[in-house]
Amino acid sequence: MRRSPAFFVRCAEIVPSPCCIASLSVIGSRKRKLVHATGEKSVLVIRRLRCTACRKIHHELPDCIVPYKRYESACVENVITTEPSEVDVAADNSTLYRWRSWFCSMATYLLGCLESIAIRFYLDVVKESSAPSQAAHHRFGRYVGDADGWLARVVRPVANSNLWVHTRSAFLSEAL
Repeated sequence: MRRSPAFFVRCAEIVPSPCCIASLSVIGSRKRKLVHATGEKSVLVIRRLRCTACRKIHHELPDCIVPYKRYESACVENVITTEPSEVDVAADNSTLYRWRSWFCSMATYLLGCLESIAIRFYLDVVKESSAPSQAAHHRFGRYVGDADGWLARVVRPVANSNLWVHTRSAFLSEAL
């Protein structure tokens, strides 16, 4: 810790377990690297939490992180919302392409999650426009608004409701 500065992440509110709504207890912490739009890297120390009922382990992520992504959510959002020639993120073109593909494949699922959460909590959402939207991210505006930071506002309720789909399939192997 002394060699590189680290930022400690701690939520100010008490969040229940996304799996079974039981309380969470702190069992330790781990380092998490975060890459900014400029390419600068920082280290976050995030807490590891265990559910007191189901014993599953969760990590307390700040809003600036999309689960399983190394770059800030603002970087991913920038790539999704701007034209490829106007992107201002220090990343390879293949990474930018993967982010766009990831978002296009996840957009319908994330919209369904947000609608499910809205129904669960009896929230009214703005009705969808009769005019078709040109961009996939515009459909999220009726749930989280269209101001900067909309991706973080999509990620948080989906992850905290235990609806986030993990993307660790690269580490899973098939038995031959």
